[in-house]
Amino acid sequence: MPSRKESEDGESLRASEERKLRLPPFSSFCYKFSDTINSLATDAAMYKFLLCLKYLRTRYLAFVCIVSIMLGVATLIVVNSVMSGFSNKLKDRLKGVLADVIVETDNFAGFQMHPDLLADKIQHSPAGKYVDTVAPTVEVVGTVQFSFRGMNIVKPIKLTGVDPAKQVKVGGFGQYLERQKNVAVPSFDLSPEALAQHEKNVQLEALMTEPMPQPVRDEPDFLGKGPDLKADGIPLPPVPMPELPAIVPPKPIGIVVGHSLAHFRYKHPETGQMVEEATLRIGDTVMIATLAANEMRPVWGTYVVVDYFKSEMSEYDSQFIYMNLPDIQRLRHMDERVTHLQVKLKDDCPKGYTFVKGNVANEIQKLFGRYEGRAATWEDHQGPLLSAIDIERAILNLLLFMIVGVAGFSILAIFTMIVSEKIRDIGILKSLGASNRGVMGIFVWYAFLLGVVGCTAGTIAGLGITNNINEIEAFINTLTGQQLFDRSVYYFDRIPTNVEPATVLLVNTGAMLVAVFSSFLPAYRAARLRPIQALRFE
Repeated sequence: MPSRKESEDGESLRASEERKLRLPPFSSFCYKFSDTINSLATDAAMYKFLLCLKYLRTRYLAFVCIVSIMLGVATLIVVNSVMSGFSNKLKDRLKGVLADVIVETDNFAGFQMHPDLLADKIQHSPAGKYVDTVAPTVEVVGTVQFSFRGMNIVKPIKLTGVDPAKQVKVGGFGQYLERQKNVAVPSFDLSPEALAQHEKNVQLEALMTEPMPQPVRDEPDFLGKGPDLKADGIPLPPVPMPELPAIVPPKPIGIVVGHSLAHFRYKHPETGQMVEEATLRIGDTVMIATLAANEMRPVWGTYVVVDYFKSEMSEYDSQFIYMNLPDIQRLRHMDERVTHLQVKLKDDCPKGYTFVKGNVANEIQKLFGRYEGRAATWEDHQGPLLSAIDIERAILNLLLFMIVGVAGFSILAIFTMIVSEKIRDIGILKSLGASNRGVMGIFVWYAFLLGVVGCTAGTIAGLGITNNINEIEAFINTLTGQQLFDRSVYYFDRIPTNVEPATVLLVNTGAMLVAVFSSFLPAYRAARLRPIQALRFE
């Protein structure tokens, strides 16, 4: 016969099992998980982990902390991914337009030496083992003038003369051309389409400028006779006209115009969509004016548009005009001089800023001295822009990390409340043998679990939003009728994103540290509590 105590234990066990069967599935799973942990708990320190699990599933105030951490982590991941995407997109565009190292002179007439001698000088320098190609260019400021719908339009430009065969090797000149995209050697010659449009424009201009025929009037000469009569009335013999050589029209010279310089965008009043219209078509004629190389006097010439340059960067697409290197040298009367040298490094050469600056740019600088030329990396040329992006990203991270800071203060407040409510329970634990470190570990582990759950949920949410940010943006546009991402500003078809694993790890680590450190003060207070003080009024 079982004893009375054994019967009571068996009845309580059966009642406990029946209660577990009536629980919802998730709570039943939690109880079963706790029972499993209880069965494995051979060490007395396991009570800390068990209490953390209990408070995690029963304390609904902890949900506030989890949501705060989740929102902070998700926001930081999304913002950093978008900022990194924009930064990488911009750097790719800049790197495509600029060479690895640029050598320039302040002399308006260009370098004194021939560009081939300059390239040979660089190739035989200590930096030459890293150099692949040296492309000479001429870069000056000027103005472009053209007509559009009866208006005379004048715009400031940056006129650049390039050697197409070499320029495609040092940068992305070929990949940003619209008509000759990715052509091995782009040409400034007129295509059949451009030539036909040019001839049509010439004919229209000739019709508009042809003088009107005037009536012929025979006015008497000083003798009172007609102009073709002698004094005695006999007609004068016809004067033979000299045969003049046929006038051969000059061959049109082609140029490549920035896409935004040759187009403008506006919002259609009826549809509300952005519409692009060309102000300069392929084959249209423009007049370009700049300054001569050796004299401060203006020089100008007429040129024909043969292609568009579209890098999706407004600074280049709205100001740059490219022409063949001999054409700009002839226009400025600068013989064969150049003002810039674009240096392309070998593919197997390290492209880090420190290496390129120290081993290539500085070595090239020694060849030109202090005043003759200046060598700099492409990062140096765009330093203010890249620095502005980094500063903006750092400030955004600092401001958005305050969301995680709010979660830290929430943990501090909630844990302080728990300590105040559970003074009796803490006293019982300590009277049963729990150490100060053990009581403190309960709260620290509890905060750690809150951080793990919040960071996991925030990482999943942040990566999900980042991967579908363009679809989310399109849905919000449809819902509100407002365009969040203006394509006319950035010339990007989609919002660029780039998830950096190191950044995701850093964000999660920071959130975990905030959660854990926020629990130290209430945990220390609970650990210092004496059992006799806690149980004095019990």
